[in-house]
Amino acid sequence: MAGTKNTADLSVEIATAIREAIVSGKLIVDERLPSEAELASEFGVSRPTVREALKRLAAQNLIRTKRGATGGAFVNRLSFEEARGDLITTSTLLLSMNDVDFDTACEARFTLERACAPLSAQRRTPDHLATMRAEITRQGQAGLSDESFCASDVAFHRALVDGAGNPVLSWQLAAAVEAIEPLMNMITYSQRDRDQIIALHTRIADAIEGQNGADSDQALADLAEYTRSLARAAMERRKAR
Repeated sequence: MAGTKNTADLSVEIATAIREAIVSGKLIVDERLPSEAELASEFGVSRPTVREALKRLAAQNLIRTKRGATGGAFVNRLSFEEARGDLITTSTLLLSMNDVDFDTACEARFTLERACAPLSAQRRTPDHLATMRAEITRQGQAGLSDESFCASDVAFHRALVDGAGNPVLSWQLAAAVEAIEPLMNMITYSQRDRDQIIALHTRIADAIEGQNGADSDQALADLAEYTRSLARAAMERRKAR
């Protein structure tokens, strides 16, 4: 395996092989990996190369290390909360690097969130509702900066999504709410009427509290259309300059 490849290439190959073993279930959660010496022998490389591969896996939260006689490297249990951050970062980079147009991003974000709204209407907890109401109140504060308003906007929709009570949905929609929405806000913030946003958010919260999935879906549809109209206005202003 060593051949003419450099240490970095070899460490990536080893990390990929171990990662695939974890994903396929050959290595299960909390299982101890072979020692550095055993891995070095298995892959035909030096122990420093194996060590570098293990560092890569630890950086991805796939393994954890423990010192002492009973120590070693163990398969980690990756949580949805930990994976959420990685997904948001990757999604933000993909959107910014690939120049995704506004309508495409808007369609993706609201289609996903509207699919989640009826579940949230049925399953939301008092805490989810309290968060949504608190963010609406915050959005109405005098002197609130655009940056803080945008952060509150994200928090409001995060509570709506989390109210569905489905960790897989919350994880998958993290990109829609926490990666796509901030990019959308960058284009629309100068055009929007905060009072109208607050009114739409209030309609959504009222529908969720009343366990009315159809009304929450319609309110989100209206918010999507309003958001598109803001983007169109922003684009027209840029053309006019």
